[in-house]
Amino acid sequence: MSAVAIQPYALLDDEECEQRIIAAKQKLGDRLVILGHHYQRDEVFHHSDFTGDSLKLSRAAAESEAEYIIFCGVHFMAEVADILSRPDQIAMLPDMAAGCSMADMANLAKVEKAWRELSSVIEPDECVTPVTYINSAADLKSFCGSHGGIVCTSTNAKHVLEWSFNQREKILFFPDQHLGRNTGAAMGIPLEEMVVWDFDKDMGGLTVEQIKNAKMILWKGFCSVHQMFTPEQIDNFKEKYPETMVISHPESSYEVCQKSDYVGSTEYIINTIRDAAPNTRWLVATELNLVNRLKDDFAHQGKQVHFMSPTVCMCSTMFRIDPQHLAWMLENLVAGNVVNQITVAEEIARNARLALDRMLEVSP
Repeated sequence: MSAVAIQPYALLDDEECEQRIIAAKQKLGDRLVILGHHYQRDEVFHHSDFTGDSLKLSRAAAESEAEYIIFCGVHFMAEVADILSRPDQIAMLPDMAAGCSMADMANLAKVEKAWRELSSVIEPDECVTPVTYINSAADLKSFCGSHGGIVCTSTNAKHVLEWSFNQREKILFFPDQHLGRNTGAAMGIPLEEMVVWDFDKDMGGLTVEQIKNAKMILWKGFCSVHQMFTPEQIDNFKEKYPETMVISHPESSYEVCQKSDYVGSTEYIINTIRDAAPNTRWLVATELNLVNRLKDDFAHQGKQVHFMSPTVCMCSTMFRIDPQHLAWMLENLVAGNVVNQITVAEEIARNARLALDRMLEVSP
C-alpha cells in the first residue's frame, strides 16, 4: 500500500492530532514503542512509552517486544536505536530533518583528515584513543570502533576517559569540546594540556609542540543551546536570589560549569532536583523544554526552577518532531506502511556496536 502523504497533516491542529495519535497507538498496541527524549516538546513527550536520554531509550526499545520503534528525538538517536535493536525491529524518525547541529560539526571526512594530519606528528593508532560523544553520526562511532576507540555519554564520560587513558596516552575527543574539557578538568587534567582542534585549519591550527604536549585534543564543536548560558547570568541571578543552587549540563562552557554547584547529564539534573529539599531554588543550564517540565513537576514541593538564560532557547531540530509528524507516522503504520525508517549499514553498524559495547562494559 502506498504511504499516506505528510502534507495534509500539516493542516491538523494539535487537538485533532492528539486524538488520532491515541487511536493509532491503541490499534498498534504492543507492536509499537514510542521513545521520548527529555528535550522533546510536551505535546509529543507525553505520548512516549519510555522517556530519558538517548542511550537509555535505545536500550529500553531493544529490550521491548515491539516491532516498531519511533524515536521522538534527532537523527543520531534513531541510528543508535537501529544499531542496538534486534534485526526484527524497525527504527523510525518522525521528521528526517530533525538533526543535531553539534553532531554535524564532526563528520567522517573531517575526522579522518585530522587522523591523517596527526600521523605526521605522532602515531595516532598507538598513542591516541578516539572518543566520540554519543551525539554523533553512526560512521563516527564506527571510526572509533575500528581504531580502538569508544563512545561516551554525559553520564559516563569520566569512566570512558579513564578507560581511554589506560589504552593510550592521549585522547581525541569529538564532537563537543565542552563535555571533553569539563570532564577532563574534573579529573585533574590542566587546561593547557587540553587543546582545541579547529577542523577548518591545517593541523587543527595547532603546533607540533602543542600536539605532543596535549593529553586531550578537543574537537571544536559545541551545542548551540548550551552556549546560551554565561557566568554573568549566574552572577546576576544570585545577586537577587543568593540562596540559589546552580546546576548545569556539561555541554555548557567551562566557566559556567565552574560557577555551578552541580554539573551532570539530563538524568543527573532531574534526579538532583527531584531529591533536593523542598522549597529550594534552582538555576538550570540545559534545554528549555526540560527545565519547564522540572518547574511544573516539582512546584508542589515549593521548588522554584529557573532557566538560566534570559533568552528563550530550545533545541530547534528536536522541535521539528511535532504532533502532526507523529500522527502521520502512526497512521501509516496502521495502514501497513513504514515511513522514515532509519537503517545503519551493517559494515558501519558492526564497528559502531563495538565502540558502544566497550562503553557499556566500562560504565558503572
